[in-house]
Amino acid sequence: MWKKTKDENSKPESPPLGESPIEQSKEQAIIGRSISIKGELSGEEDLLIQGRVEGKIDFKKNNVTIGKNGHIRADIYGKLISIEGEVQGNLFGDEEIVVRKSAVVRGDMRTPRFSLEDGAKFKGSIDMNPTMEKSSQHQQQK
Repeated sequence: MWKKTKDENSKPESPPLGESPIEQSKEQAIIGRSISIKGELSGEEDLLIQGRVEGKIDFKKNNVTIGKNGHIRADIYGKLISIEGEVQGNLFGDEEIVVRKSAVVRGDMRTPRFSLEDGAKFKGSIDMNPTMEKSSQHQQQK
């Protein structure tokens, strides 16, 4: 009476592992334009900030991007830090810090590589030899 078009033992089709767009792209947290945070931010994924943050941003193993609408009053720790908005605070980039032409940065920077685009505004100092500090700390521990 009832026709079966599929085998009774067949399982519902699901996408193969690894093909989800979320799984294909690296995870990234986004703080939108209308969000304001006071306190300490930390995590294990990349971070894009378009809102306001006051305090400390600690993403040492991940990339941190301050978008054009981002307004930050915090020290920032990240692997690669890219600034397009406003930052008042010190920046600590494990690999590189990039200050885009739309950026305004007031604070000191410590990173092995640094890029400042023409038109960016920056007031502070740059230390491009952070390995010296790490080796001196290592010697003090002995």
